[in-house]
Amino acid sequence: MSPDPRSNTVDSVLRRSAARFPDRVALRFDARALTYRELDDAVTRAAAHLLSLGLSPGDRVAAYGTNSDAYVIGYLAAARAGLVHVPVNYALRGEELSYLLGQSGAGAVLVDPALRDNVDQVLADVPAEIVVPLRDADDSLQAIATTGDLPTLDGDVADTDLVQLLYTSGTTSKPKGAMMTHRALVAEYTSAIIALELAADDNPLICMPLYHSAGMHVFMLPYLAVGASIRLLPAPDIPEILRLVEDEKIASLFLAPTVWVPLANHPDLDTRDLSSLRKAQYGASIMPVTVLNRLRERYPALQFFNCFGQSEIGPLATVLRPEEHEARPASCGKAVLFVETRVVDDNGNDVPDGEPGEVLYRSPQLCLGYWDNPEATAEAFRDGWFHSGDLVTRDAEGYITVVDRIKDVINTGGILVASREVEDALYTHAAVAEVAVIGTPDEKWIEAVTAVVVLKDGQTVAESELIDHVKQRLAPFKVPKAVRFVDTLPRNQSGKLLKRELRAI
Repeated sequence: MSPDPRSNTVDSVLRRSAARFPDRVALRFDARALTYRELDDAVTRAAAHLLSLGLSPGDRVAAYGTNSDAYVIGYLAAARAGLVHVPVNYALRGEELSYLLGQSGAGAVLVDPALRDNVDQVLADVPAEIVVPLRDADDSLQAIATTGDLPTLDGDVADTDLVQLLYTSGTTSKPKGAMMTHRALVAEYTSAIIALELAADDNPLICMPLYHSAGMHVFMLPYLAVGASIRLLPAPDIPEILRLVEDEKIASLFLAPTVWVPLANHPDLDTRDLSSLRKAQYGASIMPVTVLNRLRERYPALQFFNCFGQSEIGPLATVLRPEEHEARPASCGKAVLFVETRVVDDNGNDVPDGEPGEVLYRSPQLCLGYWDNPEATAEAFRDGWFHSGDLVTRDAEGYITVVDRIKDVINTGGILVASREVEDALYTHAAVAEVAVIGTPDEKWIEAVTAVVVLKDGQTVAESELIDHVKQRLAPFKVPKAVRFVDTLPRNQSGKLLKRELRAI
């Protein structure tokens, strides 16, 4: 059967760019550079190699590695071969790694050699029988993809086929695999390009993990779609980020707030020339307004975009544009091109403007459901809408402001307190570097508002001083009953705060 000429798959995004810009550099990693033609050819070779190992369309292929050109090739090769790519957080070990490989039913694992031992330790407990090194070996996917004759691929990949299982971060329960189709992700790429004004001359730097949906689907693939030349880093190293912005005239930079916060206080800011930087995007977790305002004041010409969403919608759902930050710095903006929203109460009724409620989505970007989890799928997809689990407010003009994850709202004495509001108040204290506010069990209050604080280097402050600081800014029932000081906050590799771990501690 001939391929459907109307099919719009993930790998066709690259194929079209290779036809338009064959000799333009698509991707730089370490000392290597691939043009669009070279990248497209590499993807074809890699796809043929995966199929030659005995994999068949629809089989799941896990990817367990840090950022690299080989990681990008692996994702696009799986898409071209009709395989289902399963990105795995490279920080996972043991039972957590075994769970994802087993729950997805992955028949193969693409792995960085440095992480191979972690895979070997769980292979006896998972379905995977094929292990392929991603790079740094003669038989690696990167080596095979970039040398040799160009094979001809048979097969018919439809845009309604699954292309990826995007696992949720599992901050409140075991991760669930959102089933993403080619069609859903290409729609999301279009939304990202338009909402974030992505352009071929942005010269973007991508350093946030590509196993996370934001790095891959809001920036990497959309930027490949418009023909940009992308600089890729293995991880978000702040001194190296600042060096590259200056040396390579980077114009677009996406970072999670957990990287923007220490970057805003980094001493190299005083010596680096960041004048080439035009666009700064943040998302994946909540950005403290005080930190955002500090950056905007220091770099008034820099355009900030707030990106909000979740894996199940590809992940981009709303964007706050640069010109909208002045009036609404805490907002995450309006719905992007292919997303509709509602904000409802516990009974599914639309709430009045400004009242908190759960945000619901309707969009072609949405996943089909959760892999091998019909109960969770039925719970999330109800009455023609996807239920996000995010508590927000929406104003009369459609701007969304995140209050909290519904499960992160603290019930103190029967009154609900949004942890983010207390966190924002604490961030205004000069000694506070990072903070997380959680509810801890309390006989009198049901849950006591508790702040977990990381202080800036060289700073000391008493618990009572921080409590008094919040008292001056918030109602008494929102003031922390206790403050705990820690060296670091537990986060996953995408920067999402693991409040479940804090509650356990």
